[in-house]
Amino acid sequence: MTDLVGHEDVDIEATLNGKPLKRRVKARQHLADFLRQELELTGTHLGCEHGICGACTVLIDGRSVRSCLTLAAQISGKSVDTIEGLSQSGRLADLQKAFIERNAAQCGFCSSGMLLTAYELVSTGEAASRAEIREYLSGNMCRCTGYHAIIDAVEAVIAARTAGARQS
Repeated sequence: MTDLVGHEDVDIEATLNGKPLKRRVKARQHLADFLRQELELTGTHLGCEHGICGACTVLIDGRSVRSCLTLAAQISGKSVDTIEGLSQSGRLADLQKAFIERNAAQCGFCSSGMLLTAYELVSTGEAASRAEIREYLSGNMCRCTGYHAIIDAVEAVIAARTAGARQS
């Protein structure tokens, strides 16, 4: 029943976008496919399916993870956040607004992975230079913006959150 090497089904219990999830999944089904096909959370995009492009990024226990390289069975006992959950909860609102204002979400294909990775960075509460932001986002590929607009957006959110924390 729990043989991850075989093709059997596995029971999982996790928290998905703040809600409990109990499901039976194929032991070898990738998380990206599970999210998109079984749960219809299509904001998780599949680009390269090799973990290179970052379009499939989700957060597992607050850390960015490539869902195309992660098995759905591996999320049992963990908390998973997708773009849909963080958008609906409002936790991405300032990043989304900054991306829109700076035209950092041109075609939108990389945006969910980029936003989730940026969210992980800004959630640390630490200031980051442009070079540090660029390095942090370097695992996500964008073919439209040339990254400057994305870095501008993340930099603006970090500055605003840092200023807000100082005023508190």
